[in-house]
Amino acid sequence: RERFEFGGRDVASWFPRHMAKGLRQMRLALRRADCLVERSHIPLSGRNPALQEALGIRPHVLVLNKMDLADPRRQPVSAGAGPGGGQRWAHSDSSVPLQVVPMVARLVADGPRYHRAESSEHNILVIGVPNAGKSSLINSLRRLHLKKGKATAVGGEPGVTKAVLSRIQVCEKPLMYLVDTPGVLPPRLGDVETGMKLALCGAILDHLVGEDVMADYLLYTLNKQQQFRYVQRYGLGQPCDHIEPLLKHVALSQGRTQKVKVLTGTGNVNMMMLNYPAAAYEFLRDFRAGRLGRVTLD
Repeated sequence: RERFEFGGRDVASWFPRHMAKGLRQMRLALRRADCLVERSHIPLSGRNPALQEALGIRPHVLVLNKMDLADPRRQPVSAGAGPGGGQRWAHSDSSVPLQVVPMVARLVADGPRYHRAESSEHNILVIGVPNAGKSSLINSLRRLHLKKGKATAVGGEPGVTKAVLSRIQVCEKPLMYLVDTPGVLPPRLGDVETGMKLALCGAILDHLVGEDVMADYLLYTLNKQQQFRYVQRYGLGQPCDHIEPLLKHVALSQGRTQKVKVLTGTGNVNMMMLNYPAAAYEFLRDFRAGRLGRVTLD
């Protein structure tokens, strides 16, 4: 397929109410913030422009998550200085916890202090779309610099953090506090395709979008990028251009079936049918685990 048909989908329902509240709380927390650390799965679609507009200008570090799952041929940003605003990028790998604190300390030292100039402590606001790994980053920094256990809850689905929390110390020298914040999507996504990419990365609950259309868009993306590892993983003879034969093959090969009650002229009959939603979820789970290859959606 040369293009994907989204069928006039409305993405307004993908913006939960608690996100608007979270954005208001983050505006208040900004008064005490010296620097922003933004967490993202994908470098373009994974960033919320409403955060920059609402939170103003601060020194800013972008930390890309799950770079081990990204296509090394498709990396539009790299570690180092960014354009304007004291912005920096850090790829997320095993060395990132070592990079974040020194990088933030340099940015705060080089930039103006927006509050309490006499204070030596660093207050950092951690921002990003839902399920981008903000809480995990805070916990890893605490383990590294303070040898402490986790201070904030993490989960595999968006929406675990629903309110701006109190400050969490992550380092003694320099004295640094991070504030975990709820993941916030823009109230109006720029387009349905951006929303679909966010959904594939787990920033939007699957059932709000529909596992079937997400699986179809994923297949379209894999084919477009010439990523055909799914052919080998599922034992297909060749790449598929449409999702139905792929899901049928996955359901058959992995025994994804469901009991369905069918009404007949002589009464109800229970029949076993292929479970296409379960097959679609299996396809999405394999992608998110990197079993379909290293893929960058942007």
